[in-house]
Amino acid sequence: QAISVQGVRAAAQPHRAITGGEFWRVARMGSVKTFKLKKHLAKQLNMNRPLPQWFRMKTGTKIRYNKFRRHWRRGKIGL
Repeated sequence: QAISVQGVRAAAQPHRAITGGEFWRVARMGSVKTFKLKKHLAKQLNMNRPLPQWFRMKTGTKIRYNKFRRHWRRGKIGL
């Protein structure tokens, strides 16, 4: 069954219907969340931060940045 989502465009076909599997990848997060999901999102939020300056000094600047930083729109968590 095809589900169309307003505001989501396919590259070549702007009015293409979105299938059920694609819908959950592109749909917005619902306001009702389970505690397990909310805990996972909170952990990902805490992990998405720069390195503390004291840690850079501790490692002698061998580790300069957090290579796992994630942009909210580009890099997805994969739920």
